[in-house]
Amino acid sequence: MISASKLKSVDFYRKIPRDLTEASLSGAGLSIIAAFAMMFLFGMELNNYLTASTLTSIIVDRSSDGEFLRIDFNISFPALSCEFASVDVSDVLGTNRLNITKTVRKFSIDPNLIPTGAEFHSGPIPKVSKHGDDSEEEYVDGSDSLTAENFEKYAHRYSILVANFFAPWCYWSNRLKPSWERAAKIIKERYDPEIDGRILLGKVDCTREGELCRRHHIQGYPSIRIFRKGSDVKENHGHHEHESYYGERDTDSLVAAMETLVAPIPRYSSNMALADESNHSVETAKRPAPLTSGCRIEGFVRVKKVPGTLVISAHSGSHSFDPSQINVSHVISQFSFGKKLSQRMLFEVKRLTPYLGGSHDRLMGRSYIINHDHANANVTIEHYLQVVKTEIVLRRSSQELKLHEEYEYTAHSSLVHSLYIPVAKFHFEPSPMQVLVTEVPKSFSHFITNVCAIIGGVFTVAGILDSILHSTLWLAKKIDLGKQF
Repeated sequence: MISASKLKSVDFYRKIPRDLTEASLSGAGLSIIAAFAMMFLFGMELNNYLTASTLTSIIVDRSSDGEFLRIDFNISFPALSCEFASVDVSDVLGTNRLNITKTVRKFSIDPNLIPTGAEFHSGPIPKVSKHGDDSEEEYVDGSDSLTAENFEKYAHRYSILVANFFAPWCYWSNRLKPSWERAAKIIKERYDPEIDGRILLGKVDCTREGELCRRHHIQGYPSIRIFRKGSDVKENHGHHEHESYYGERDTDSLVAAMETLVAPIPRYSSNMALADESNHSVETAKRPAPLTSGCRIEGFVRVKKVPGTLVISAHSGSHSFDPSQINVSHVISQFSFGKKLSQRMLFEVKRLTPYLGGSHDRLMGRSYIINHDHANANVTIEHYLQVVKTEIVLRRSSQELKLHEEYEYTAHSSLVHSLYIPVAKFHFEPSPMQVLVTEVPKSFSHFITNVCAIIGGVFTVAGILDSILHSTLWLAKKIDLGKQF
């Protein structure tokens, strides 16, 4: 057995009897200052231990071959009709996707960019296979010519006025013309306008009646609009849109469609229709036409991680467009790359990299509005986006855990005058490099070591200062005593 006396011989902290110690005011002051210094330095060290430490590096993009990039967007076009608005994507590898609809939604909007109702469904435009009669038989004009002076008169005189808005230079309008005139002649013979008064087929030359066509928001030729009691606006659960004909364009199909429109309407003379024009005007006032034919396009597309272009434009396989009448002014509510962050994930990302996220949606809230006059006609709006990927990685037990991928971009926009149909282009170019942000874990033993160093260091420094102060005071006191004797 080791005796107690031998154990005491290895005591590092031998005690001095309290009777041999002396307390002083200077020592008390230094002790208080040392205690506050220890508390302050301990708090600083604790805060440093709890704060995430990261290492940032630039490396080659680690994305696997064939990986896709998601683009989310919400863009409002005050002057582009949902009837023809199309979202297309292409890239340098030859991918070319036209009129994407599966992940894209369209809503008609008013001048304040507020949706006027439910989601817009334009109807079976792509299914049109018969653009006119195949025969070369002679035909005579059977439809009435409508102008700005007589349009309202005809629209209110007949229960149904079906107007063909066309342009003589348009290929599809010329394809439709023979069958339209034959159908109009047949309908006139079956439903005499002077006796029956239920339906009339007319035509509007938009090269001559430009203001009339603009008033009815005609953007593609030919556009066949159906006017009921003076208005072509139909209401469906609060959704106001123009009533158009999207069916086949041969004579038989047109006549069958007109027969379907007339069937539910009781027969009455045109004189009665004229006498009832005031009632028609009242009903028309209840169904006002939209002031603009705007469209909000929202959704997402997936693209390959190579340079490419997202294009929003007026597109149709059975219509022609006058470039001077197309205005692609737009307001961007969202345009971002990558997945959306949850609130919890956003908090974790901000904890590690407070500066990240400032350029995630750089175009949000920007407006590109063109006053559509002669000087600003045929204007294409192009955006050039350079996309950089930032990957955040956590290290746990010598393993790397990917927390999140963030895509930020720079944006430069320009207005370009073009001879072709104006479009809104978003050129995107993913960078071959990426930013890698790695969390550097901190050792708890290192924290304890620093705390001990703080306590011991402050205690030692305070002791040295107290010793110097005490010796100085004692020396001064001794000198004073020597002077008295």
